[in-house]
Amino acid sequence: MTVYVGVDFHARQQTIRYCNSADGEVHESELQHKGEQVREFYGQFQGEVIVGLEASGYSAWFEELLESMRHEVWLGNPAEIRRKAPRRQKNDRRDADLILDLMLKGDFPRLHRFSAESRLVLRQLRYRHKLVKVRTIAKNSLQAISLGAGLTEKRGLLSQRGQERLRGLTLPPVLGQQREEWLQMVAQLDKRIATLEATLEKTAASDEQIKLLRTHPGIGLLSGLVVRHTIMPVARFSTTRKVVAYAGLDPVEDSSGSRTRLGSISKEGSRLLRFLLNEAGQTACRRDPDLKRFYQRLVHRRNRQKAKVAVARKLLVRSFIMLRDQIDYAEFLRRGVAARSARKTHRPSMPDL
Repeated sequence: MTVYVGVDFHARQQTIRYCNSADGEVHESELQHKGEQVREFYGQFQGEVIVGLEASGYSAWFEELLESMRHEVWLGNPAEIRRKAPRRQKNDRRDADLILDLMLKGDFPRLHRFSAESRLVLRQLRYRHKLVKVRTIAKNSLQAISLGAGLTEKRGLLSQRGQERLRGLTLPPVLGQQREEWLQMVAQLDKRIATLEATLEKTAASDEQIKLLRTHPGIGLLSGLVVRHTIMPVARFSTTRKVVAYAGLDPVEDSSGSRTRLGSISKEGSRLLRFLLNEAGQTACRRDPDLKRFYQRLVHRRNRQKAKVAVARKLLVRSFIMLRDQIDYAEFLRRGVAARSARKTHRPSMPDL
């Protein structure tokens, strides 16, 4: 007997429709996320239990609870689920009914669920990203205070010499207090970020996939981790176009008839992945001759921002190929040279006139 459970999940409550394969009778329930109510409800089921719900940023605890009970979790694409609704009316009961109906028909638009290890690493990366944002705010605030007092140290403001000059400024009491608090905050954030990066470095040290990725110029600790834990396992992508679309780096197409128009990128998927690939691409352009020529050509044809996005997309495709074929950067280049040589060899010669 298999129990199918369709859940319309919210932060504080969930509406449920469930049935089992033995009698097919549909039951309904509504749970508040308080006490042991959720655990007791899902603990009553025996045998195989499949729980379907829309992907949500607040359901991590619920998914972990279901996994601890050895229930299977299906995450669905919210847009696709809504597109399959037969009617425009929408409420919690209808949503739960729709999810259960799609599960029973085998038409549920399932999304890939990251492993527990990948979820942990991606949370750490997002946490570090937020700390860096706060540190940037603090640094910009110190720059504003220094410029307002006539001190122009630019990037050297937070060096030892720059901080001494900053502390030597004569400021009103309010600005003086802000200066000290911002400096203390920057120092604390530097320590937290360094500690977090040391933890991530230990995680990456034993991962062979990240070692392969880091052989490519520009891909370091952070970009290697986010690529490895976002697109693995690569077997779920049959082509490079699909992995590009998964990362939201594919252009949005608006074509009709003979008119073809490609707009900006779709920006679906992980924003952190796109951001770190963009940063890694700028370093890769300085160290990889092919990417450097590609970037410079696009800068002249388009503009700098579009060229950066194109380099990030190409870097993602390279990373995908390296992970798929289990090769390092040197082997990737060798295969590229071999492929170009083969094309030149088999190119038909022009007949003599």
